[in-house]
Amino acid sequence: MLPEPVERPCSIARTLEVVGDRWTMLILRDAFRGVRRFDDFRRSLGIARPVLADRLRRLVDNGVMERRAYQEHPPRFEYRLTTMGIELSPALVALMRWGDRHLAGDEGPPTVLVHDRCGGDLDLAYVCWQCDETFEPTAIRSRPGPGAPPA
Repeated sequence: MLPEPVERPCSIARTLEVVGDRWTMLILRDAFRGVRRFDDFRRSLGIARPVLADRLRRLVDNGVMERRAYQEHPPRFEYRLTTMGIELSPALVALMRWGDRHLAGDEGPPTVLVHDRCGGDLDLAYVCWQCDETFEPTAIRSRPGPGAPPA
């Protein structure tokens, strides 16, 4: 018999409670591409109405998206990323890059991200602002933060 897991505060676990399923991530992907309306999400994703309604409600309830009226008669709403939602961009780009690198095959990535202003290819990097260096993921270490339980 396995021991019961020890509950520890974990930002990754908390985040996955909000965005940790396939449909939610694809809704977020489409929101970053400018999709805002329920029927447009449905058409783009081929998702069942009840599943889409549930995921959008959860994103709104958790502050990742907001629901805004765009028509009064009949009432119609659109869904827009909040600041909290926009801050998920690096996570989505990292997932996309990983998929491009490991799953795209010989044909290459299906989408290329570029800087809107100049058209240059986008890249993600780890930067230490204290020493002004970029570095690889293997150079990351962790230490208890202010929200960690007492030792």
